[in-house]
Amino acid sequence: MEIIMAKVFWKPGNMLYPAPAVMVSCMDESGRANIMTAAWAGNVSSDPVTLSVSIRPERYSYDIIEKTGEFVVNLTTRKLAYATDFCGVRSGRDVDKFEVLHLTKSPSVKIKAPGIAESPVSIECRVTEHKRLGVHEMFLAEVVGVDIDDQYLDESGRFDLEKADLIAYSHGEYFALGEKLGKFGFSVRKSTR
Repeated sequence: MEIIMAKVFWKPGNMLYPAPAVMVSCMDESGRANIMTAAWAGNVSSDPVTLSVSIRPERYSYDIIEKTGEFVVNLTTRKLAYATDFCGVRSGRDVDKFEVLHLTKSPSVKIKAPGIAESPVSIECRVTEHKRLGVHEMFLAEVVGVDIDDQYLDESGRFDLEKADLIAYSHGEYFALGEKLGKFGFSVRKSTR
């Protein structure tokens, strides 16, 4: 018996899902902080540690990041899901998101832009280059520091994904993460049975 798997062909689209749902915080030269939500952020290099975030030029945070050259990527959790969505649909031109959402500005160590204290991990970034790619501009940034809430560390000092209860974004919806399915290299390790 021959089994044929059928797939449906769609027009080109962004289907690399799920994506991390992160809140990007920044601060303008006058000291006004803002938060935007981005699902288009990712790792670029491990040496030097570099990540990217893609932002539409019409977004309020775009000008701030372009001028200051820095931002913080804050991981999001189940508890931050409402704030994550709000920061993606409301503009910092109209509302102070830190104030409205009762989020706490967390001072960064290496840059002026604040992190979000309620986030388990805040990644301090300094822009190294940016490039227009269609309707988005990709900011490449060197990670200059990582601030981790110690309540999310396990007994060996490693970040515990299950404790953090992180969320991801897929096709306009947010999903909880956290069930460990294996450890890197588990498919080739010798069985101890």
